[in-house]
Amino acid sequence: MKHLYYFILIILVNVITVSEIQAQKPSKHEKDVWMREMQQVKNDYISKQLDLSVEQRKKFMPLYNRMERDMRRVVDDTRKMARQVSQQGEEASELEYEKAAEAMFECKAKEGDVEVRYYKEFKKILTPKQLFKLKSAERDFTNERTSQSEKRE
Repeated sequence: MKHLYYFILIILVNVITVSEIQAQKPSKHEKDVWMREMQQVKNDYISKQLDLSVEQRKKFMPLYNRMERDMRRVVDDTRKMARQVSQQGEEASELEYEKAAEAMFECKAKEGDVEVRYYKEFKKILTPKQLFKLKSAERDFTNERTSQSEKRE
């Protein structure tokens, strides 16, 4: 039990640190514009990597973007709960800590549930080879963006 409390404490310290960094974040409008631009760049990258036809892209990308929004919502809801507990500090109850910790541990599973739900729809649009390459394309895109970001710093 003691280890669980230390683990939760470490997670909360990380959440607080991230919250402090986010205090310097851009305006909502700037963030929305950046997100739309990045989504378009990602769509182009994935389309190219999967060699999507014009017809496939027309059907797949709106569905893919909806999945990404659903997954972002899962993560945002989890972060919001963790932030609320973190902001309460010592006033947070054991139950609130427990629920926030549970949400953080379940976040990846919920993201997986979203992906599996959309996978069934993706199968109607993409070939098996394209489906196989999708996860690699997502990972490669993230790695390339991270690499480019590190080079700028």
